[in-house]
Amino acid sequence: MHNDKIKIDIVSDVACPWCYVGKKRLEKAIAQWDGTEIEIEWHPFQLDPNIPKEGLDRDTYLTNKFGSLDGPLEMTNRLVESGKEEGITFNFGNKWLAVNTLPLHQLLHIAGEEGFKDELKERFMKAYFDENLPLNDVDVLSSIMSEYEWSAEKTQNILNDDAIAYAVKQEIAHYQQRGVNSVPFFIINDKFGISGAQPPAAFLEAFQQVAPLKIIGIGDSCDPSTGAC
Repeated sequence: MHNDKIKIDIVSDVACPWCYVGKKRLEKAIAQWDGTEIEIEWHPFQLDPNIPKEGLDRDTYLTNKFGSLDGPLEMTNRLVESGKEEGITFNFGNKWLAVNTLPLHQLLHIAGEEGFKDELKERFMKAYFDENLPLNDVDVLSSIMSEYEWSAEKTQNILNDDAIAYAVKQEIAHYQQRGVNSVPFFIINDKFGISGAQPPAAFLEAFQQVAPLKIIGIGDSCDPSTGAC
């Protein structure tokens, strides 16, 4: 009998702090799981595709989005505490810059083809939320991508490639049409949806529901596919 993998499709945005928390909580669940192998595939989402190319400073962005700073700053305090529990340092100081994440998803798209999308997703989130790097700056992005042995020319070519941007937008639209309107969103074996940064126990419960039977012993048997007994 063949044991299939558990497939997790994760829809998220680099600019989503709860996506960062959710990633860490999922990783905790996977570390505790001793069943079938788990395979992860990341998919893009944009919380705010209308952010201008030059980005928006923290106070302008939060005021535009929420009408004032009072509520959002309370929310960020909660995020800081949740982040600490997962080993994340959230830095929402006045150097934090809200950026349009489409270019980041373009780089992630090609990183996925080259097999390091998960690592780059983590790197971008750390750069955005912890290091407060301006991720709308091509030189900053080129510097980050050099850590993965990409040349500045390759990075800039990907950022300027309209076909890659179109592919990313199509993928975002696909998951929106499937009903994903907030992130993070986890789709497990195309059967179960988990919305938000749930605790590890929620993921473990889902794994148990979709995992194939675990064979603990093999004896003599008849196989109808071969007719052998």
